[in-house]
Amino acid sequence: MTMKRIMTLVALTLVTCLSMTAGVREVFAANPRLSANNYQAYPDRDLPALTAAPVGYEPFFINHYGRHGSRWLISAGTYTYPIEQLEIGERNGKLTARGREVLDILRRVYADSQGRLGELSDIGHEQHQGIARRMFNNFPQVFAGDAPVEARSTVVIRCILSMQNEVDVLSSLNPQLRITTDASQATMYYMNYTDTVVKPLRSACYPMQHQYRDQWVNPKHMLKRLFTDQRFVRDSIQNPTQLMLNLFDVASNMQSHHAWEDVNLYDLFSKDDIYNVWRYNNLRWYILSGETPLTQCRVDYMEANLLRNFIADADRAIARGGKLDRDGKQHTAGASLRFGHESVVLPLCCLMGLNGADYRTTDVETLDQHWQSYKFFPMAANVQLVYFHKAGSDDVLVLPLLNEHEATLPVPTDVAPYYHWSAVRDYFLNKLSQQPVITPAQ
Repeated sequence: MTMKRIMTLVALTLVTCLSMTAGVREVFAANPRLSANNYQAYPDRDLPALTAAPVGYEPFFINHYGRHGSRWLISAGTYTYPIEQLEIGERNGKLTARGREVLDILRRVYADSQGRLGELSDIGHEQHQGIARRMFNNFPQVFAGDAPVEARSTVVIRCILSMQNEVDVLSSLNPQLRITTDASQATMYYMNYTDTVVKPLRSACYPMQHQYRDQWVNPKHMLKRLFTDQRFVRDSIQNPTQLMLNLFDVASNMQSHHAWEDVNLYDLFSKDDIYNVWRYNNLRWYILSGETPLTQCRVDYMEANLLRNFIADADRAIARGGKLDRDGKQHTAGASLRFGHESVVLPLCCLMGLNGADYRTTDVETLDQHWQSYKFFPMAANVQLVYFHKAGSDDVLVLPLLNEHEATLPVPTDVAPYYHWSAVRDYFLNKLSQQPVITPAQ
């Protein structure tokens, strides 16, 4: 290969990389709230119509795992650290006009959060009501007659309330439904499993993660928006990077509350800031949940019990779906609804290979071009596997949905966006059988 050819290929590669990066930047420029990652409010506007099932197939069962809806921030320190640092500027007369406005906003939103940290917000309740209503309307056959609906939640109150909002709507739409609810330590082994193998794998990546935080996250622009004297900032503000990350979380979570959703703090950050803070958080979530050699491709297997539960519930549903009960009535298999956390939804997507979430790389610099966490786990994120059968046929089709959008699986299909469940089931079981054996750190 000639040197000219090599240089041409290098140039094309650089252009491609820059173009892909620009794509993410443009997304955030158009809607900075998407950079909120797991703080993003559920995107329930303008949902696309679903592709009709092949002729003769009707839905009879839904396998589901959903994250709780929008919530208050969990840690008081996310609010109080920025307040404390801005109050240093206030006492010394070093805040800009915008800095004084921001301090006032922070004090008021923190006051509203008292006694509410981590709790489901008003918007969070509404998100699950809407999801349940659309689920019922999209797949009325699943919720017909006295169909069984088994709803389970983790033991965290925001998840229990998310479950309750959905089953209340389903019950109002069809009072005949046989709904059961549960929230127990007995089911936490698959609802929110504590995998002791995962912690040291993640911890081994923290030095590298912190290195990129310090490389990418630059609070210079934000500090000028807040303080009049940058020498004072250098001498008096304890941790400007932490101040920036906390303020970014507060700005991101404003969309969780009706009282605050119109308050925009993104002007504190340049377009590069928004992209770079998101980029750092994207890497952080990839280490926490992704199927990457950085963590020996093991982390997403912490949801192995959950995936096995999906398979077991589907097996039972298929065995009873469309069967005649002893009373002579034909019943749907209903729905298996589970409610938990984004820290489960994201690795579950990775383990399933949903929408390419199982992307593997050690190239941290280009990760954001191929894997974007915000596409998977907004508030109220949900994975739905909807099962369809046809009279006179043993073939069962499944339609995978992620946040109510048709999703892909790494399984061949001749009926896209539907898949033959037998092929998907085999893929899942084969994936589970390949759980990596961990090599201890030297």
